[in-house]
Formats: sequence, structure tokens, C-alpha cells
Amino acid sequence: MEIRGARMLVAGATGDIGSALAERLAGLGAVTALAGRDPDRLAGVRERCGPGPSRTFDAYDLDGAEGTAAWAARGLGRLDAVVVCVGVAAFGPVGEVGEAVAEHVMAVNALAPMAILRSASPHVRSGGLLAAVTGTVARSVPAGMADYAAAKAALATWLASARRELRRSGVGVLEICLPHVDSGFAGRAVTGAAPALPPGMTVTEAVDVIVAGVRTGARVVDPAGSKRGTA
Repeated sequence: MEIRGARMLVAGATGDIGSALAERLAGLGAVTALAGRDPDRLAGVRERCGPGPSRTFDAYDLDGAEGTAAWAARGLGRLDAVVVCVGVAAFGPVGEVGEAVAEHVMAVNALAPMAILRSASPHVRSGGLLAAVTGTVARSVPAGMADYAAAKAALATWLASARRELRRSGVGVLEICLPHVDSGFAGRAVTGAAPALPPGMTVTEAVDVIVAGVRTGARVVDPAGSKRGTA
């Protein structure tokens, strides 16, 4: 899709990837609605992105997540694309991750993105795009990350099914399957500590991948594997 002039919602705009993506999209001529959890950081990203609405929201609040797309459509006048970059990591053996943590991880990594994109689908017209970040953990299934990997796999499956449903309406659905990115994400896990990780891609490289996927109409962008077709 054409980014210049597009009205786009970035959910998770105060995270490392989401904030960098929002600024890149704005620099390419998009008008952005920004939703993120950190009000101070959100204000800074909004200032750098120029005109457009912004609001704070917590992905753990599914009701708030569900209302984000309608808010963005009202504030932007229309909604051409949504990119969801929310997420939270969790590490530890399956017997040591409590149920409250497991529920939190599933809500933030799977249910909240689903709620945002589900509620966005009536607003995005033919030629538009729904997208969300998953991760290679959804396919490689590493030890010590069972709940995190399961949540990302659930989101990947939902995106694949939604893509089939929305194909006739002309709305693309993009899965952004990122490998490890060198940011502060793993260090902010809700439980446990990240294992030793090899050097990952930079945030700038991750944004390059996302922007390329948006522009080319890819179904899945997977820099650790291959780009799998177009919508």
C-alpha cells in the first residue's frame, strides 16, 4: 500500500519498535494515530510525528484495546492501516510460571492484538492493511518461553485465518515475524530472565522490514526466514 497520505494507527507506539515505526511512517508522509502505555514517551513520539491523535492504553485492558481502532478512525477521519506492536516477554520453566503471569502474557501478546485488529476490520476499506508483530518464537518453540511462544503462535494463527476471511474485501493482513531484536524488550519481562541471546537485528532494521512489508503487500515478513508471498 502507499504510505504517503495514509491514515494509520500504531498501537504500542511507546515501545522501542512501535515508537521508531511511528516516526518512520510519519516521515514517509503517513498521518498517524498513536496509542501506547507510557504517557510521557507518547507525548514525545507524538511531537516528533506531527499532527494526529494520541491516547494512552494498556494492552492488558482488553476493553480499552477493543475501542482503540474506532477512536483512531474518528480522530483520523478514516483508517487505512493498523500496525500492532504491543507485547511482553516471560521466561522460566513451565512449572514455575504462575497462572496470573500466564494469563497476562496471553492477554497482551495475543488477545489484545486480536481485539484491536478485530475491531479495526469494519473501518479499514479495500486496499488497507491490518498487521501485527509476532516472532520467530512462534515457530522455533524455545525452551523456557512456553507461554510467550504459545501466545505469539496463537496470534500468528489468528492472522492467517483473518487473512483468508478478509481477502475478498481487499484488506491485507500482514504477520511481522521478527527474530530477536536488540532493544530493551527482553529485559522488561514480567517474570524470569532472558537466556543468553546472540546479537539480534537492530530496531532500525526491524522497522525497515515492517515498512517493506507494508509497501509490498506481503502476507508474512520473516527476516530470519523468507518473505512468503503477497496478499
